[in-house]
Amino acid sequence: MRYAIVEAMGHQYRVAPNEYLEVDRLPFDVGDLVELERVLLVVNGDEVHVGTPTVEGARVRAVVVDHFKGPKILVFKYKPRKRYRRRRGHRQKYTRLLVKEILLPGEIPSDEKAEGQPQAESATA
Repeated sequence: MRYAIVEAMGHQYRVAPNEYLEVDRLPFDVGDLVELERVLLVVNGDEVHVGTPTVEGARVRAVVVDHFKGPKILVFKYKPRKRYRRRRGHRQKYTRLLVKEILLPGEIPSDEKAEGQPQAESATA
């Protein structure tokens, strides 16, 4: 099984192909392909690639599924005996990504492989 540790928007996440990832809001439209290039670690079965600090050439390809807001957080400030009370709400904006594939250094993305080679005919004998 292949998985990776990536850094996005200052946070580190463990990702695997065909899993969803929720990160802070990214400036991409729904359906866009995003490449996360800050890959800190890649595990491919028994093979482990550890970055110093990143794995050179490794990247994670993902598709933007949607943008949404997180739960409301109330921020309440209070000072006793001073009649000071402030209440504010906040909702963080997030982007949901669907991880398509994790590429090691030198690997070609699957969609580019399909375009570059003609379809082989099936041998029936």
